[in-house]
Amino acid sequence: MDQKILSLAGEKTADKLQELLQAVKEDDLANLLQNQAVKGKAAGALLRAIFKGSPCSEEAGALRRLKIYIRSIQLVESGDLQKEVASEILGLLMVEVHNFPGPLLVELASEFVSVIKEGRLKNGKSLELLPIILTTLAAKKENVTYGKGELSGEECKKQLINTLCSGRWDQQYVIQLTSMFKDVPLAAEEVEFVTEKVLKMFSKLNLQEIPPLVYQLLVFSSKGNRKKALEGIITFFNELDKQHNEEQSGDELLDLVTVPAGELRHVEGTVILHIVFAIKLDCELGRELLKHFKTGQQGDFSNNTCPFSIALLLSITRIQRFEEQVFDLLKTSIVKSFKDLQLLQGSKFLQNLVPHRSCVSTLILEVVKNSVHSWDHVTQGLVELGFILMDSYGPKKILDGKAIETSSCLSKKPTQHACKLGADILLETFKIHEMIRQEILEQVFNRVVTRASSPISHFLDLLSNIIMYAPLVLQSCSAKVTETFDYLSFLPLQTVQGLLKAVQPLLKVSMSVRDSLILVLRKAMFASQLDARKAAVAGFLLLLKNFKVLGSLSSSQCSQSIGASQVHVDVHSRYNSVANETFCLEIMDSLRRCLGQQADVRLILYEGFYDVLRRNSQLANSIMQTLLSQLKQYYEPKPDVLPPLKLEACILTQGDRICLQEPLDYLLCCVQHCLAWCKSKVMPPQQEKEEEEEEEEEGVYQDLEDLLESITSRMIKSELEDFELDKSADFSQSTCVGIKNNICASLVMGVCEVLIEYNFSISNFSKNKFEEVLSLFMCYKKLSDILNEKAGKGKTKVANKTNDSFLSMKFVSDLLTALFRVLIWRYTSIPTSVEDSGKKEKGKSISLLCLEGLQKIFSAVQQFFQPKIQHFLRALDATGEEGEEVEGSVTHRAAFQIRQFQRSLLNLLSSQEEDFNGKEALLLVTVLSNLSKLLEPSSPQFVQMLSWTSKICKENSQEDASFCKGLMNLLFSLHVLYKSPVILLRDLSQDIHGHLGDIDEDVEMEKTNHFAMVNLRTAAPTVCLLVLSQAEKVLEEVDWLITKLKGQVSQEMLSEEASSQATLPNHPIEKAIIMQLGTLLTFFHELVQTALPSGSCVDILLKDLCKMYTILTALVRYYLQVCQSSRGIPKNMEKLVKLSGSHLTPLCYSFISYIQNKRSQSLKYTGEKKKGKTAAVATAMARVLRETKPIPNLIFAIEQYEKFLIHLSKKSKVNLMQHMKLSTSRDFKIKGNILNMVLREEEEDDDDDDEGTASEHEGQDKEPAKKRRKK
Repeated sequence: MDQKILSLAGEKTADKLQELLQAVKEDDLANLLQNQAVKGKAAGALLRAIFKGSPCSEEAGALRRLKIYIRSIQLVESGDLQKEVASEILGLLMVEVHNFPGPLLVELASEFVSVIKEGRLKNGKSLELLPIILTTLAAKKENVTYGKGELSGEECKKQLINTLCSGRWDQQYVIQLTSMFKDVPLAAEEVEFVTEKVLKMFSKLNLQEIPPLVYQLLVFSSKGNRKKALEGIITFFNELDKQHNEEQSGDELLDLVTVPAGELRHVEGTVILHIVFAIKLDCELGRELLKHFKTGQQGDFSNNTCPFSIALLLSITRIQRFEEQVFDLLKTSIVKSFKDLQLLQGSKFLQNLVPHRSCVSTLILEVVKNSVHSWDHVTQGLVELGFILMDSYGPKKILDGKAIETSSCLSKKPTQHACKLGADILLETFKIHEMIRQEILEQVFNRVVTRASSPISHFLDLLSNIIMYAPLVLQSCSAKVTETFDYLSFLPLQTVQGLLKAVQPLLKVSMSVRDSLILVLRKAMFASQLDARKAAVAGFLLLLKNFKVLGSLSSSQCSQSIGASQVHVDVHSRYNSVANETFCLEIMDSLRRCLGQQADVRLILYEGFYDVLRRNSQLANSIMQTLLSQLKQYYEPKPDVLPPLKLEACILTQGDRICLQEPLDYLLCCVQHCLAWCKSKVMPPQQEKEEEEEEEEEGVYQDLEDLLESITSRMIKSELEDFELDKSADFSQSTCVGIKNNICASLVMGVCEVLIEYNFSISNFSKNKFEEVLSLFMCYKKLSDILNEKAGKGKTKVANKTNDSFLSMKFVSDLLTALFRVLIWRYTSIPTSVEDSGKKEKGKSISLLCLEGLQKIFSAVQQFFQPKIQHFLRALDATGEEGEEVEGSVTHRAAFQIRQFQRSLLNLLSSQEEDFNGKEALLLVTVLSNLSKLLEPSSPQFVQMLSWTSKICKENSQEDASFCKGLMNLLFSLHVLYKSPVILLRDLSQDIHGHLGDIDEDVEMEKTNHFAMVNLRTAAPTVCLLVLSQAEKVLEEVDWLITKLKGQVSQEMLSEEASSQATLPNHPIEKAIIMQLGTLLTFFHELVQTALPSGSCVDILLKDLCKMYTILTALVRYYLQVCQSSRGIPKNMEKLVKLSGSHLTPLCYSFISYIQNKRSQSLKYTGEKKKGKTAAVATAMARVLRETKPIPNLIFAIEQYEKFLIHLSKKSKVNLMQHMKLSTSRDFKIKGNILNMVLREEEEDDDDDDEGTASEHEGQDKEPAKKRRKK
């Protein structure tokens, strides 16, 4: 039969072939085709013959074709055919599709759809045919019957796609189905159907099947709906990450984890690669991705991003056209995220409304951790981001060249957090990725060398952390390190010290690096530049500190342990100890040569010897000998010669130039510290030493002690005249003699300080030694008083510059402890009456000095020693028993201390009015403020502290403005961490209004007395400025919330979701915003009626009112956005608008009139008082102009608010303007006759009562235009 069909097909006409095929049953024909195809014998030729004999113009032929098509598709799907045969059959079917009439095409397409929906596909090969069927169907012009009605081909195709997308897809054919759709011409709506269907299928597939599906979806997205596709992919992986993290942090006994971490990361990496590749081919995809993130940035960055999306963004930076945009987006998003976090941490009101999100640092460091799974395409972006953050937000240079840095994490700015994040990214990337290490190090070294003039401490810290992590790894980069050493001579001293300290662990493991450093330092020692020599000394001192000679005390015996930035190794092998000793003694010889160089070089040496001695005690003899021989050069050996030191030899005169040659005070200080340390630490363990050595060392110590004793006794005997530094001496900075005397005075004062400490330390509290200490102090004080007196007369700030003190912290601590014990004994032993009847001393009282010291200690500990606060509080609580000391949180300990100071403040407040000391009270409040920062805001102790502070403010009336300010500040700082302070502000504004009176003098005021601390003396400016400042902070919080809501609304509008559902979670935030603004409105309602004094209070009130109206406008504009949804305006918003119209706007205009009247009167008064003095009048005019500057801004803000209210009224069909009395301040006519009359009156200088009103209107009407011209 097959041969017969084929032979007839060869004829020119198809009549006989048609007759034969009509005679054969369709099923037999289909079976014949099937047998031929399975055998692989001329199936294609047979299929062509059948098509030739089945023309679509005849119904029978068309139906036969349909039957053959359906059987051929089943054959291809069965998998029984050879690959070549299946391809040939499919090819023929594709070619012949366009011949089908519309109804049969619909039937064929419907058959396909039902096969897919019912899961009858076997291998999906036949899906190649479906796009051609759908395309052909869409091209049919005539209507076809589909279902119960007639549709055009295009509509029919749409219905089929809709049916296909709403049905079930077998997961193994999802990729093929997605691929198929890219060849079908689709309308935007159809593209959306398909995209949504594919995204829904993600969760049903195995993880390994996701990347190819993502690729096909991205290719398909070129038809449109790119944003939806990208958002769907990102959301899917975000959810997967969350689920994975929950499983990991869940029950540890749970063995079954849905997705292994490694597999998930590899899949994410592959997907990111696919997206990047797709963006390279289709730039529009990249633009959509950036648009998606920028929209998310308006809301909450941490909420709208996840590690996957950040990794994706970083990968896109490899595409040049998007690189800059992506890094700018990430930079601004990171800083914004830190700013938001800072705002949230400082406000309980915001914390209650906005759920806590994961910090941006956590998200980005998560990306670094995930990048270990072959995410090479992300690594480069991470490194660049790290350096961009460090470059952009590192410490900034200030006037004296130093950078401001704080160690407390609480006081860090968002920019400092961003810089630290950059360093963390680089350090973690360095740890994980070997291939990128070289690049990171090179970039760090390059910045250290090339940015010497800028603060680079953050790069040095990073370098130190990297080297600490892996000193051995850096051996491979030793060439770069040695290259950097070549630039040491040209770098600032601070940079050299930081760099050498950072690379010090490397010097321990790499002899070549150490040798190259020594060569560089030796060359620098004799360089012509002073900075190079200083760098050499600093470098050699660092080497001495860190290469210990065998037998030196271990770090545990030292009074101070080695810093964390050092890797400290005690070397005990014989060879190394000998090598280290030789090495150290060589360096000591080099350093001795520095003692003939400039004062700056010697100074570094003296400051460094003490640290060297503590780390490397075996060098004690060498160091002490060096110091003794140096000191003897400036010591007067004859015991009866005064003064005991050759100050002339310390000063170098070169023509007209006079400078310090020997910093004798630093030398003596170094001797004193080293001697004390050697006697306490080195001598006791050295009992077993050889007698000769021991005697030699003890001889050096004895000589130094004798020298210091002799200098002390002769310094006490010396008068200032002996130094030629009495009151008649010249101390001006403009003469040579004056400069020399200033240097000598500085040396003498320094020597006195050093001798005070030395004698105190060896005194053992003996009376004679204390008398010597007092005599030395009197010498110091006399000289200090003379210098201060001369500086005061000369009005020079330079001469008054305070020198650094030589007194050590230990000495100051010991001395204060001793003095305090004496005071306690004195106050407990001597009756108060005896004390009071004594003299009243000038200056500060002892209790005030004690309080000042205490306050400074609390501040310093909180700012610089944050991690040690627990130990500090434990040490303060001396009464606690041993068991209690171990336990007890910071909050409990701080609360105990707070109670002590609360009692002290209450005692002070309950004393007689004349006994009240405002300065002491303020210091007590400052100490309480410092301690209250240590309380946990959720603790009962915090609530107790807040209620106590509130009670003090309510019940105590003090007229001391500073104390009032301190106490109110404490109240506000506590209140914002407990709840919003708007009610507090309202109450305080009522008190201020009551005490200062109303702008309308005829109104009788009812005085409220919520807070006794507000009285006539403190109401303005003290309390008024405080409440306005706090109101401004509340307005900033509200503004932040409105911006956040706007961002969410714009996202919802873009995603075209049912926004009525999406905006429901915003209701609590909207309600809170309206409540805050409503209460603030009543607060401003009180203040604009208050007769405030001219100046800062009025200026800031006008600015805050302007801000209030700007934020009200922002809220109205938000509701304009929301009005597009079915949801209307809430009732409480209508009430807020009504309140603003009735209680604020009219009063604002009255307040403006009051200010202008007041200022025009003051101007008139100035003119009368100083008639003829044009300068005084001009100054007064300038002041008035400056003070009225905020008025036009306020009027403009009110008008903008009213303008947008009108828009909202129209859009919402709610009359919001019924309570608004429209302003007439800009609606005016110039009446010529009145104007001429006023001008004549002004010329004649005639004071008419109407003039003030006219000029007021004139100023009010024309001022905005004037201001614009000035801009």
